[in-house]
Amino acid sequence: MNRPHAIIVMGVSGCGKSSVGEKLAEALRLAFVEGDALHPAANVEKMSKGIPLTDEDRMPWLDRIGEDIKASLEKSEGIIVSCSALKRIYRDRLRAAAGGNLFFVYLEGSRALLMRRMAERKGHFMPVSLLDSQLATLEVPTGEQGVVTVDIDDTVEGIATKAFKGLAALGVTG
Repeated sequence: MNRPHAIIVMGVSGCGKSSVGEKLAEALRLAFVEGDALHPAANVEKMSKGIPLTDEDRMPWLDRIGEDIKASLEKSEGIIVSCSALKRIYRDRLRAAAGGNLFFVYLEGSRALLMRRMAERKGHFMPVSLLDSQLATLEVPTGEQGVVTVDIDDTVEGIATKAFKGLAALGVTG
């Protein structure tokens, strides 16, 4: 029996979660959900002002993402969601909500590359000033099961291709 897959494309701001997530969704023929769109308005306002989110700020957002993943899997539909998922406790909370069959694609890059990418984007609420707080919060998912790590020093297509191959090696197929 081929079970549907849930995939979270994760990493700090500016790593390309949305762009890579969209490419993967296209390649795997799955729905894509922009995790930033699920943030409560208060979180967006805080980040827009350059104020880092706390664990308490993030939990309702993570719960909403978890609910969307669970609902999709219960309908036997796969889903890909962009979500920073910076800490292990966040990823474990998402794993518990999903009830299994959840994979992560961790997009990894240097601070300099991330800063450059954030500075080049237009119309995003997340200011460059918050990158250092995200990097400080990040707990790299090394050694966690079901995680593919991809270096972002490439084109979106190249990153998505590496992510797709890594997921295929874990048994995730379209």
